[in-house]
Amino acid sequence: MSDRVAAPTPSNPLPAATQPQAQAQNLLTAQHVASQQSDNVAHALAGAGGGLLSMALTYPLVTLSTRAQVEKKKAQSSTLDAVKRILDREGIPGLYAGLESALFGITVTNFVYYYWYEFSRAFFQRTTNKARLSTLESMAAGALAGSATVMITNPIWVVNTRMTARKREESLPAAETYKNAMVSHQAPGTVATFMKIVREEGFLRLFAGVLPALVLVINPILQYTIFEQLKQALEKRRKVTATDSFLMGALGKLAATSITYPYITVKSRAHVASGQGSKEGMTASLKRIVREEGVGGLYGGISAKVTQSVLTAAFLFAFKDVLYDATIKARRRIALKA
Repeated sequence: MSDRVAAPTPSNPLPAATQPQAQAQNLLTAQHVASQQSDNVAHALAGAGGGLLSMALTYPLVTLSTRAQVEKKKAQSSTLDAVKRILDREGIPGLYAGLESALFGITVTNFVYYYWYEFSRAFFQRTTNKARLSTLESMAAGALAGSATVMITNPIWVVNTRMTARKREESLPAAETYKNAMVSHQAPGTVATFMKIVREEGFLRLFAGVLPALVLVINPILQYTIFEQLKQALEKRRKVTATDSFLMGALGKLAATSITYPYITVKSRAHVASGQGSKEGMTASLKRIVREEGVGGLYGGISAKVTQSVLTAAFLFAFKDVLYDATIKARRRIALKA
């Protein structure tokens, strides 16, 4: 007679000796899934914290680049002149217009992005049985994470762009009368700006610029892919430090932002557009800007944006690694006490 065990059926379940093995296997699988979920959350929390800290440190550059993006080329000035104009008309708070919504936005954006990136990466690793992803697999994971992030967080960034651009800026008084006019020109808060858009322009205006934003999914894909490939190459030689992460994050963001900047300009203008301009498509907007302002119109504020993006990414990856390590250590301490 054969010693082979028959396949289990409802009337012929697994032999008693095999059932514990199956239960143990199921338990290990459940523990692995729980561990992976916990690791995804750790990455998401670290990314959210790193994004919040890096955004707070570089926000004046966000203000300068955003205002330059939504201005026509002929109205643009040098970065120093833009700083002086904002300080004269609005004081130091003008450089931080929309900071509240930006911090909320970057926290949610990074949490969603890094959670879905790690989730997608783990999925690819399970299906391919590989410890490390190829460049294409990393880009696919980034595309899934980026697309989910855009659809969830676009309303936050529409509100932030409106607050940062401050379309009322041209009517603001100069420094000597600014203080007397503060009450009448008080900038609306995040909730007030959100409600104003919904009330006056409709709920769908919160999704203005979604198409160029989806195209811009390639930005973090390029950034993170470059970062991951550099990190993997360095890990073969030595342990990666926070300084290494800072420099590699800066290089990744420099390349990504330089390549995708025209779409950043189109997205920002879509966020503040009104009237017929709000119905203009991405391709039509690109053509109009080139026709009216030349190719240079697509790159308004690029120096401030590249500087801000590079610094933000560098700080983000440095902070993220530190926060991730701290999160894992805290989780282990809690597990030991439990």
